[in-house]
Amino acid sequence: MAASERALHLTQAAAGAAADKQATDLVAFDVSERLALTDVFLIVTGANERQVSAVVDAVEEALHKEGAKVLRREGDREARWVLLDFGDVVVHVQHPEERQLYSLERLWRDTPQVELAAS
Repeated sequence: MAASERALHLTQAAAGAAADKQATDLVAFDVSERLALTDVFLIVTGANERQVSAVVDAVEEALHKEGAKVLRREGDREARWVLLDFGDVVVHVQHPEERQLYSLERLWRDTPQVELAAS
């Protein structure tokens, strides 16, 4: 089963908000076949801790406007890797060093990539 239309819509909204805050390397994966907990992982990079926080706030605000509520928010104290769980979509906002170290793209490379309008 592919990602739901709602998940894809929220992914586009989150990607647009991240891009508006100058996030880079936006990539999304349809993980619905592998995970029962979510449909899409959106991974973006913020150049520094301040930008990571700005991107997180923008994504949360944009998805709130779409009627999505953040179910879990982790990592915002350090602002090096912040995870926002909206149920259908999980957004990872990472500092470049964390992005390289954890290489989530490598872990999910065998899942379908979601085309992003904002990238």
